[in-house]
Amino acid sequence: MRYGLIAGNGQFPFLVLEEARRAGVSLAVAAIREETDPKIEQVADKLTWVGIGQLGKMIRFFKRAGVERAIMAGQVKHVQIFSGALPDVRMLKLLLGLPRRNTDALIGGVAAELAKEGIELIDSTYFLQDHLPAVGTLTRRAPDERERGDIEYGLEVAHEIARLDLGQTIVVRARACVAIEAMEGTDATIKRAGQLARGRLTVVKIAKPDQDMRFDVPVVGVPTVESMIEAGATCLCITANKTLIFDRAQMIKLADKHRIAVVAV
Repeated sequence: MRYGLIAGNGQFPFLVLEEARRAGVSLAVAAIREETDPKIEQVADKLTWVGIGQLGKMIRFFKRAGVERAIMAGQVKHVQIFSGALPDVRMLKLLLGLPRRNTDALIGGVAAELAKEGIELIDSTYFLQDHLPAVGTLTRRAPDERERGDIEYGLEVAHEIARLDLGQTIVVRARACVAIEAMEGTDATIKRAGQLARGRLTVVKIAKPDQDMRFDVPVVGVPTVESMIEAGATCLCITANKTLIFDRAQMIKLADKHRIAVVAV
């Protein structure tokens, strides 16, 4: 079976390519011109560049490559949809038919268009099961009493905003919400929280209650911890078995160095 990869930004697409190759699978890559790191050309066996609105071009590429299953990996910033990029006819029809333009609706619409062409969009962690943490404390230091209280409060709020598809991340201090993720992404949310209330912050990043693992899977890594250090955050809580950790060893080493607690629940 032939697999395709819709590559967004960050490390995610590279990790999928690496792990797929270890499994003996070659991927046909549709790289998003506005998002994907150009270095992907150095590691992809078969690749084409598509604009953010060129859904038709992407589907034609996959069809020519014989793709039957596709993986979506790497963020495509929601703001790109409003950036003035001109959609092709197929994308325009999709957008006009959507009742709303949140993340689930947009990517769900893309999945439906792929399915019409016999291409199944599958779990984005299909090749990455070893990168999903189990329940427990991942760092040397576990959350203290203050942080546990912030996690408890943060999970309540985070589940609600995730249910509403508003974002995956909330930053808490003393059981008060400091910042909620919108379109800017996790790292920018953490940094904004640090500007508002620097120090003693707890970051809660969760999967949606009914998380569709085909897309928008929560991701953390070294940049997450670096943003926390900048903001003075002391604890990170993530969803076990549904959050991807990139460069886990390096991330945990950096967290331990700065006495940041990381826990999966």
